[in-house]
Amino acid sequence: MDFAFTAEQEELIRTLRGFARKELATRSQHWDKSGEFPASAWRQMGELGLLGLRAPAEYGGQETDLLTTGIAMEEIARGDFSCTYALQLAGLAGEIIGKNGSDEVKKRWLPGIISGESVVAIALTEPSVGSDAANLVCRAVRDGDEYVITGEKSGISMGMFAHVVMLFARTDASAKARGVTAFAVPLDAPGVSRSQLRDLGSRSIGRAVLSFDHVRIPASHRLGEEGTGFYQVMRGFDFNRVFITLACLGSAQASLEETMAYVKERKAFGKPIAQFEGVSFPIAEAATYVDAARWMSYRALWLADHGRPYTKEAAMAKWWGPKLAVETIHQCLLLHGHYGYTDELPFEQRLRDVIGLEIGDGTAEVMKLIVARELMGRETLPY
Repeated sequence: MDFAFTAEQEELIRTLRGFARKELATRSQHWDKSGEFPASAWRQMGELGLLGLRAPAEYGGQETDLLTTGIAMEEIARGDFSCTYALQLAGLAGEIIGKNGSDEVKKRWLPGIISGESVVAIALTEPSVGSDAANLVCRAVRDGDEYVITGEKSGISMGMFAHVVMLFARTDASAKARGVTAFAVPLDAPGVSRSQLRDLGSRSIGRAVLSFDHVRIPASHRLGEEGTGFYQVMRGFDFNRVFITLACLGSAQASLEETMAYVKERKAFGKPIAQFEGVSFPIAEAATYVDAARWMSYRALWLADHGRPYTKEAAMAKWWGPKLAVETIHQCLLLHGHYGYTDELPFEQRLRDVIGLEIGDGTAEVMKLIVARELMGRETLPY
């Protein structure tokens, strides 16, 4: 077994660590306080090639392996957690649109997504359907050369800023998972409306409720065959859950490094507080757990890149990594004392940001159901 990164991956880490520190971390608090969409950062990440890592080469993408993309997620999160949504959603677009879209749809959207000029979102969750994604209510009805979409999607990251969504709707009322179809829906289409949610964290990603009132789109905007949408998004969720975990761990790792530097300088009772076991032991424990979760995540992506099953490993990483990141950042906040509780330091923002992805793309409870299913079979499921 070889646990070393390639020379190219090491260079990517150096490049992105500098970029995250200089270009993202310096503006992260402004984006959080203002709720402003970081459009310039999206374009910068496009220029670096980050938004085309998983996209087809013929549209300007790189078709990079999943492990390298996961490394990029972790490094970007060090500077600004919300900016990792760019890599997440562009990666899902490369998978879902890149593999299932018509030539018309791919030509229209992929180059702009890759450059950072066009923003993409994924519209799966509904007001009454979150984890139970096979029971969508939003429907798409075929009408000649068009589909008519009616329904509501909620909790949609980038919903206020996206130009296009990968939307999942029911095309067969008699089927569950096999009745769900994917579509590329431009958000400037007549009948689309948006309503922003007021979130605890990740305020710059414009999470929203999207309403579709008899929205007409060409049949060519269907992504793949009817009834294949659920399976498309589940394949994407496996790797994206690991990406999310690595983003959370990147934020936790940055917090740990800042805290280690602080406790070596901060003095109490005549010596650096790092010399007190009540300070050093929590840091040692957090560093151990973060490293273990990181390598679990890398292993999951390595399995995926080698064509091996990794659903169990992805779910393991997703239930544990975000929870661990929240606990680690919280501990770092506490070790900074009362200044850690202010918005002068980044811990309170990181904590708020990371909590959101204890929910997004699968709660811990659903992830544990998946792990149990993969370990013991479907007969262990409660449904």
